[in-house]
Amino acid sequence: MVYIYKKIIGTKPYYYLRASVRKEGKIVIKDIAYLGNSLEEAKKALDALPKYKEQIRKAYKTINNFLESNRFAEKVHEMKLRKDEFVGEKLTDVEACKLHYNSVFKKQPELTKQEIIKNFIVEFSFNTTSMEGNTIKLDEARNLLEDGLTPKNKTLREIYDVQNTEKVFMKLLNSKEELTHELIIKIHAGLMENIDARTGYRTTDVRVIKSNFDATPAPYVKTDMNLLLKWYDDNKNKLHPLVLAVIFHHKFEKIHPFMDGNGRTGRMLLNYILMKSEYPPLIIHKKTRVKYLQALRIADENGINDVNKETYRELVVFDADELIQTYWNIFL
Repeated sequence: MVYIYKKIIGTKPYYYLRASVRKEGKIVIKDIAYLGNSLEEAKKALDALPKYKEQIRKAYKTINNFLESNRFAEKVHEMKLRKDEFVGEKLTDVEACKLHYNSVFKKQPELTKQEIIKNFIVEFSFNTTSMEGNTIKLDEARNLLEDGLTPKNKTLREIYDVQNTEKVFMKLLNSKEELTHELIIKIHAGLMENIDARTGYRTTDVRVIKSNFDATPAPYVKTDMNLLLKWYDDNKNKLHPLVLAVIFHHKFEKIHPFMDGNGRTGRMLLNYILMKSEYPPLIIHKKTRVKYLQALRIADENGINDVNKETYRELVVFDADELIQTYWNIFL
């Protein structure tokens, strides 16, 4: 239902366009637009109602997302899962995403699933590449990946950057390949195709700009990657899959095993580990970049084998929030 709502603050009236939905005995309400503080202003605003069409659609989507996420959170709550010290209070919402992903999303018609995955890839490609300085905008990325329309005044590097992200993600989507040196190098090479010919683990030192750590010295990159893969194998059945993926991603970034493309490769690996464990992929959004980098820096005091809960918790919770937001905004 969409209707006009009058709110009195002090003695002054305020009019809003409001939407409400009743579902399973619950009523969820969202104000769509402010219409003014007089009936005359409200009527004029309503004459322009078509301009609120998109806002109304978004309001209903927000309401539906809220109801569906809460319904599945209640189902998870009934399972009485064991608490996780890293994920904390976000555990129920993370598991609700997984439950919906496997019991609802994966049972959708194939064409519907393809459309949703395509939308995810557009958003993921835009955000993960713009995190590294790519200037292609979201609508340009959508036109490029969905319609093959090349954005104007963008470099070939930026265009390949977005296209490569889509190609690599699609290859990994249903893959069950074990996490190995070969797979990691293959993922990196795919992301760097037509961009940077320096594939394989680096043999010279690199400096990570604006970081508070030193990347692994070149002679020890393979050794540290061996240790990281051993850590992964030792912990993949001990840690919650989200925790495993997040910590692996951080340790990978700290090693910085490639000359370029470490951030994009690390975020792709994070999603690969999640999907291998039947969790939906996530997007680390450009708008949360500062918070993301801050959480990574807090975790930097950990060594290759260290898993300090206090210094990893902020990063895990950050990624949990990104997963929850990504899932209900895209996959529902």
